[in-house]
Amino acid sequence: MDPLSDILSILKPESYLTAGLDAGGAWAIRFGNRPGTIKCHIVTAGTCWLAVDGIDAVQLVAGDCIILPSGRSFTLASDLTLAPVDAHDVLSHARPGDVIVHKDGGSFALLGTRFEVDGLKASALLGALPPLIHLHEADDRDAMRWCITQLMIEMRDGRPGGRLAARHLAHLMLLRAFRLHLSRQAGDRVGLLYALADSHLGEAIEAMHAEPAHRWTLAKLASRAGLSRSIFAQRFRARVGETPIGYLTRWRMMLATDRLANGREPLGSIANALGYESENAFNTAFRRVMGCSPRRYPHSSNMFSAQPTMKSTKARVLGA
Repeated sequence: MDPLSDILSILKPESYLTAGLDAGGAWAIRFGNRPGTIKCHIVTAGTCWLAVDGIDAVQLVAGDCIILPSGRSFTLASDLTLAPVDAHDVLSHARPGDVIVHKDGGSFALLGTRFEVDGLKASALLGALPPLIHLHEADDRDAMRWCITQLMIEMRDGRPGGRLAARHLAHLMLLRAFRLHLSRQAGDRVGLLYALADSHLGEAIEAMHAEPAHRWTLAKLASRAGLSRSIFAQRFRARVGETPIGYLTRWRMMLATDRLANGREPLGSIANALGYESENAFNTAFRRVMGCSPRRYPHSSNMFSAQPTMKSTKARVLGA
């Protein structure tokens, strides 16, 4: 897979099937902070104001798509001077696929979903993204239209396999939104995802992802990037925020946590699969990057990701 696919796969975004909001009159709804989540919403009709904690409010119009990579609290409103109601009060009886009518509806419509991810991995891999990604260019809306239309059809019609189809469409919507953001906003921003837009650095990152166990050196990676060692090292640190070998080690640890959390594979086998000659060398690298030993990680990760179970679906739509 390519690096962006790798990253989204290791984050394992689990979506609660998208629901819709149909609001009318004067209204304001407050959505709480949900660490370890990615919230994705698309306006399908009307306009409203969006106020994300810590940044300036923006106006949303039909076709706009927003992503909150860190699940930060926000308010949606026809008028931000209104006292908002809690999203839980509006959505407490909702089920995935429902369209919730608020204040008789008719003036504003939104489609939303929330993806639950591993909080530690999300912080490491998506931490450089802004708290709000707002896609509002005409081309962006066109690119998202097919996903929106198909998602709404699957939710509305209740055909066999509809839940699975809606889930995959929601993932495709998230992937497309990330692609559009990176294609327009990479510039000189620092962060792994932005570095993927750099053709030279992208080649090196793809090589590391394709063969994480390979004995990569700065010289080999620079060669893959088509740059001298000094220019590559400087450019990588400036764009990614760490050294190439530092990133390779961190990516190996992300892969290691995935294997530790999903099976009973011996540590020696994991160490060998990720390019370490001994279990001790792997343990040392893991502790340095993750802050605990590999044997303690599954327990530590459970503590960090203590969230409601995915079995309960009520009041879990629209990022509530």
